[in-house]
Amino acid sequence: MFGVASVLNASAQTPCENGFAFVYPCENVDLMSVLDRQDMGGGANMNDIWGWTDPDTGVEYALVGRSNGTSFVDISDPLNPLYVGNLPSAIAGDNLWRDVKVYGHYAVIVSEHGDHGMQIFDLNKLADVDSYPAEFEADAHYTGFGHAHNVAVNEESGYAYGVGTSSFGGGLHIVDINDPLNPVLAGGYQESGYTHDAQIVNYKGPDEDYSGAEIAFAFNDDVVAIVDVTDKADCQLITHASYDFVSYIHQGWLTEDQRYLLVDDEIDELTFNQNLRTHMFDVQDLDNPVYLGYFDHGISSSDHNQYIKGNYSFQSDYSSGFRILDISDVSEGSLSLAGYFDIFPDYDQAGFDGTWSNYPYFESLNVVVSTYDALFVLRPIDAIMVGTEELTASAVEVSVSPNPAADVLTLHLANATGGKINIQIVDMSGRAVREYVQLPLLGNSINLNVADLPSGSYLIKVGDQEQQTVRMIKQ
Repeated sequence: MFGVASVLNASAQTPCENGFAFVYPCENVDLMSVLDRQDMGGGANMNDIWGWTDPDTGVEYALVGRSNGTSFVDISDPLNPLYVGNLPSAIAGDNLWRDVKVYGHYAVIVSEHGDHGMQIFDLNKLADVDSYPAEFEADAHYTGFGHAHNVAVNEESGYAYGVGTSSFGGGLHIVDINDPLNPVLAGGYQESGYTHDAQIVNYKGPDEDYSGAEIAFAFNDDVVAIVDVTDKADCQLITHASYDFVSYIHQGWLTEDQRYLLVDDEIDELTFNQNLRTHMFDVQDLDNPVYLGYFDHGISSSDHNQYIKGNYSFQSDYSSGFRILDISDVSEGSLSLAGYFDIFPDYDQAGFDGTWSNYPYFESLNVVVSTYDALFVLRPIDAIMVGTEELTASAVEVSVSPNPAADVLTLHLANATGGKINIQIVDMSGRAVREYVQLPLLGNSINLNVADLPSGSYLIKVGDQEQQTVRMIKQ
């Protein structure tokens, strides 16, 4: 049975209160909205998800795989996601698996469906849509392989890695996409057998022997294959890593310093009748990874995909839903639960119902989660997404533009390094007409909507005890 129990077509934020957001058990994660599969292209099921932000407009898009195509959803208004359009599958009909990643402003899409190959789609087209939903065509089609279980993209190097194809023994099928409209076979690696998923990085970790190399962490059934893929025509195995009672190493992700690797084993819960587990490796010496143990979630479920941002792992764990682990003590082999949102509240059990994947990297701090039947837009608490350190006002230089302002003004905060900030807009009588408390600061500017303010002069006060002030004129 696929699906999400009691799907809510939400159009207003539902905070997590007293352990629930609507019917969904939760902790430290609010529900922004849900968009049903039938309202975003249909098909027999949904699957993988990724994200892209238009650098020119700031619009955030969820790229959602379905059995018969790929949906593009504008989530800039997280309470009212907009289905922009559909890229049909390269092969007619339905297939359970479709995976999508991004290189620059191009989506890279594969499927296990027959001779699907790899579609490449220019995401800049999304901004030009004037009638929703649009029907798109691929801009390029790589046919060097037919089916693929998944695709990994190293955005720094410009290479796409098809995995689980009929070539290279199901291992890494490497495609040069530096010219995305003219993809070219670059090489492959098959010595470690079938690869189910992979993360490929330009290595900046602690092992100086591989500094600057391109390294693949390939998840190959019963081992993690760590491979130097710098020379695409002559990839070299560094080592294999595994652990006792391994069943099916499905996917994993590196910490941001590339020192630790978290791994999900998709079938060990079924094979050994055990609780959901997240496995940990110390990979500071790539030649000699050290298994640190596992975190027992204390529930009966199966894991699927996870991605790391800062000190947190954002996990899609099938029937137990979207779960967030605090990984700040991973060096001690210790993880802890920081939050969750159970998108499949009917039950928790090992198996393949529930959530497929998630994407936690939007600057808005919203997270998109895919299930077989719906797209969830969620919002974890600020302490998870940006930390708790408040920005010190005296450390920044404050200015505003345009000035005068009509609808939207931009508050510029030179030298800001992140954290949170308090902002007040005060009229000339000293009355605060607008207040922002602990506003997450992800860059050096913040857009403020002042369209509803009466014309006149205002002071914008930044900070708490040590305030800086700038004058603004509202037209």
